[in-house]
Amino acid sequence: MSKHSAPGASRPAPSKPNFLTKIKSASCFNSPSPDCGKGRSKSSGRKTSHGFHLVEGKSGHDMEDYHVAEYRKKKNHELGLFAIFDGHLGDRVPTYLKDNLFNNILDEQNFFKDPAIAIKNAYCSTDKFILENSMQLGPGGSTAVTAIVIDGTDLWVANVGDSRAVAFERGAANQLTVDHEPHSERKRIEKQGGFVTILPGDVPRVNGQLAVARAFGDQSLKAHLSSEPDVRHVPIDPTIEFVILASDGLWKVMKNQEAVDFVKSIRDPQAAAKRLTSEALARKSKDDISCIVIRFG
Repeated sequence: MSKHSAPGASRPAPSKPNFLTKIKSASCFNSPSPDCGKGRSKSSGRKTSHGFHLVEGKSGHDMEDYHVAEYRKKKNHELGLFAIFDGHLGDRVPTYLKDNLFNNILDEQNFFKDPAIAIKNAYCSTDKFILENSMQLGPGGSTAVTAIVIDGTDLWVANVGDSRAVAFERGAANQLTVDHEPHSERKRIEKQGGFVTILPGDVPRVNGQLAVARAFGDQSLKAHLSSEPDVRHVPIDPTIEFVILASDGLWKVMKNQEAVDFVKSIRDPQAAAKRLTSEALARKSKDDISCIVIRFG
């Protein structure tokens, strides 16, 4: 992710894989791979299937995107858990989120009674832990978009930052999340003692550094950042065919409607996710590109 401006020494270039490794990775031939895969629910209700594909960008740093795509049983419910974490200034914070955020959400006692409150509380407590352990986790941070499918009938989506969830509903794109851009939260940032820079040829940045107004971590900017997620509940009915979760490496070069149109005829969600990342690369996206496609029915 290139959320931060880049003062100081540049990072060492990642080692280059050989040609055969590149071909295998791009095609998912070396499955199981952390960068691509698929799965499906096992419940007897409305079926859920998913596929994912992640591609390292060309920004000169190692991969900082991570994902979750799995199913769990809890209190006689089947939960589909999906997330994309887009890190900046290193991969320790998104790695921690990948391993712990859903555990923190599901450990909330009121999750099944009030998922929205449980998700907000877990985002807050997770961010607090990251800040308190910055010596181990580093000074960086991460955006997040999470989706929880309950029994194939209810979808709970939350996010901080600009990783996005878009549904294909009634033949059109429906953005389910809010992009937390600095200019849209300028009043809050300034009230908290920060500022937003808008320089020619650059995106708006908090204190001239971070290109999102909400994120996990980022201790040096936390006085002016929020980790409170936007949370949305979406009943899953036959009008919703699929949902795309993706980092901004996709959304920087593709509009919501373009994305759903590209994959609406592709039934295999892994093939759909790969099609989207390939198109983003063809459009010269240089950021890490991560995509999960969740199909219903």
